[in-house]
Amino acid sequence: MTLIKTKIGRRSFIRTSTLASGGLVLGFNWLASCKNKTEEEILAMPKEWFEMNSYLKIGDNGVVTITTPNPEFGQNIRTSMPMIVAEELGVDWKNVVVDQAPYHAEKYGMQFTGGSRGIMTRWEPLRMAGASARHVLIAAAAQAWQVPANEITTEDGVLYHKATEKSAGYGEMASAAAQITIPEDISLKEVKDFKIIGTSHKNVDAKSIVTGEPMFGMDYQKEGMLIAMIVHPPAFGMTLKSMDAEAAKAMSGIKDVVAINSFKDDYKKGGFDVNAFPEIVAVVGNSTWEVLQAKKKLNVEWQPFDSYTETINGFRGTQTKNVPAGLESSTSHAAKMAELAAKPGKIVRTDGNPKAAFKNAAKIIERSYSAPFLAHNCMEPLNAFAHVEGDKAQIAAPVQIPSLILPTLASSLGIPAENIAMEMPRMGGGFGRKAYAHYVVEAAMISQKVNAPVKLVYTREDDMTNGIYRPSYHATYRAALDKNNNLTALHVKAGGIPESPLFANRFPAGAIDNYMAEEWAIDSNITIGAFRAPRSNFMAGAEQSFLDEIAEASGKDPIQFRLDLLKRAKENPVGERNDYDAERYAGVLELLREKSGWSATPANINRGISAYFCHNSYAAHVLDIRMDEGKPVVEKVVCAIDCGIVVNPDAAVNMAEGAITDGIGNAFFGELPFKDGMPQKTNFHEYQMIRMSDAPKEIEVHFVENEIAPTGMGEPPFPPIFGAIANALYKATGQRHYRQPFVTEKQIVG
Repeated sequence: MTLIKTKIGRRSFIRTSTLASGGLVLGFNWLASCKNKTEEEILAMPKEWFEMNSYLKIGDNGVVTITTPNPEFGQNIRTSMPMIVAEELGVDWKNVVVDQAPYHAEKYGMQFTGGSRGIMTRWEPLRMAGASARHVLIAAAAQAWQVPANEITTEDGVLYHKATEKSAGYGEMASAAAQITIPEDISLKEVKDFKIIGTSHKNVDAKSIVTGEPMFGMDYQKEGMLIAMIVHPPAFGMTLKSMDAEAAKAMSGIKDVVAINSFKDDYKKGGFDVNAFPEIVAVVGNSTWEVLQAKKKLNVEWQPFDSYTETINGFRGTQTKNVPAGLESSTSHAAKMAELAAKPGKIVRTDGNPKAAFKNAAKIIERSYSAPFLAHNCMEPLNAFAHVEGDKAQIAAPVQIPSLILPTLASSLGIPAENIAMEMPRMGGGFGRKAYAHYVVEAAMISQKVNAPVKLVYTREDDMTNGIYRPSYHATYRAALDKNNNLTALHVKAGGIPESPLFANRFPAGAIDNYMAEEWAIDSNITIGAFRAPRSNFMAGAEQSFLDEIAEASGKDPIQFRLDLLKRAKENPVGERNDYDAERYAGVLELLREKSGWSATPANINRGISAYFCHNSYAAHVLDIRMDEGKPVVEKVVCAIDCGIVVNPDAAVNMAEGAITDGIGNAFFGELPFKDGMPQKTNFHEYQMIRMSDAPKEIEVHFVENEIAPTGMGEPPFPPIFGAIANALYKATGQRHYRQPFVTEKQIVG
């Protein structure tokens, strides 16, 4: 068995006997309890009716209630996290009840959903929660039966002593177990002994979702609640000048029209305090319809703002951000990016002598790739409930990182952070957008101004035109080949508006003797933020498209070309800062080659291959396209993933299928252009999303089997789909695609 240090002290391990049920409640605070954990990654498992950090409740009837701390937006952690606890506890899954925790930093730590880090960072703490409970239950039984603890076994929530034929349910020993001291070391199960982990279990919320039970932020209701909607500037680069709200206030059902500013002047912003338009106007009334009509009667005047500089205290330390004045357009963006791409950038990594290698090259291939701004377009638009009364506030909002909006709420409202209570309803999509919870601050400030409970609801137009967007990116790749068409050097220069997408130390860095990576960025007043697999969602497509071109110029099979590079990176790597494991990367490609039947392409099918490493996992796709009257039709996608141990296979397959379908839609159609600071698409009649007819007819998902602790799953399958599509389209049309979106592309370089 694996031994794990609990490091649980008197204050961090709280045991409470509930007299009414005779049950045991185990509370855990995992501060520094597991390796490679920071204070921001503290895990908590609470039961909602106790004032503790984390709970595993065992009732006297053997039923186990596990409360999950992290917000849920469709990745199924409300099922997978309790599965991990139940596995180590040794309880029958059918006897597990799952609850959602409210937000409370002191009790639960950082309740963060994003970055594909949920299961990865909680793997050991969750196992320890279950294993610790099982340990004290065994110890209690050993004392009661006067037998050695190592002779007691457990199965499906029952304790057994074979020699004396004694047995007892967990509930029978719960109260006695509460008196047992947790040792410094706890034994965990071997992977081969897992019964729950690695088997598929249905989403615990599935019935509630399909029957329409109120679970989401949009469903939230409270007696006396008013509806609020916002009006924001029509263009980035503008701010509020004045408003005339008399006509709107006079309309039926309207309670007030207020202007708010989300941030106090002296507030030091954090990395997720991003807000496209911090100064807005809000209309508050009895119903959605009445508020919508009143918005039309508002007379609001906007004015351009001057450029400014602000300091952001983010995860990577203090950063200075320059926000320029002016009304920006996509055409001028493209010209600026082309200009910077032609100039020397900031050199981030150099291996060997790439300058000499290019000078001596027999052939040089150079290609540039670009992608536009993208809107997140979650199915559930932004919304938040808030009720501020004096120095207390009640919040209910779908947010990805509630802890990071709490300081802003406290500052903007002028009330103590400990007086803010926050519920976390299920999110109807997140994808990074709901990590930036300015809408929660807006709802709270509106409630404070009108002195009433308020639910703020964004219309789809508000949601799509208010940011936060996936940045616009550009990358230029150059490859040097010798007279035998062998790759001798590679140079990548990448940048964007307003950030660079470059990952200088990812593959193929480490596999090429002569390598250089440069980056640049252009300041902008268009707000950007995390978008499913940030930066990777662009770089994977550019990199994998370019590698296919090099493979073709070298006369090599695309998969074998990548495997040859990975063999070099494994056996004789260049440099010491390579982010990826070449053996795991190659393993995914080997599995994909086998499962896709790569060597035997079906008739009338054109295949594209792509692979990528991000979020500590490896994903690769083979995508089959056929052309139907000039339109690409995706017939099949075969996906191979190495994400370590798969906790819930069906849920993992669902995430891969969703990422693949989402990626295809963005690659084919995704684009949000700007003209004079104004988004040129405001709703789905203009911003095309993937439709059923565009989705793959078939998706196969295969996992590399190993005993590595779980790594990312929600995001890794997303980035490589862009390159797979581009490479398949080339096979189908004979033309390379360098600018996203692909289907609407007008200019293709041959």
